[in-house]
Amino acid sequence: MRNDYLQSALLVVDDPNVLINMVSRRVKQLKQGNRALVESLEKLAPEDIALREIAEKKISYEEASAADIIASRR
Repeated sequence: MRNDYLQSALLVVDDPNVLINMVSRRVKQLKQGNRALVESLEKLAPEDIALREIAEKKISYEEASAADIIASRR
């Protein structure tokens, strides 16, 4: 994982735990065959692609509300 991509992504998503979850889910999608949302002249690891997508605001997240969490447990 490239440190420069990590630092750029942390500027967009300031919570490291959320960032880890986002990268993990996106890497799974990329490994299943989903296309990258960013272009690169170099061959990047899926983790670096995910970090670049986050840094360039190509993907985002939405936190669940307390009501959503309670409803999902029913």
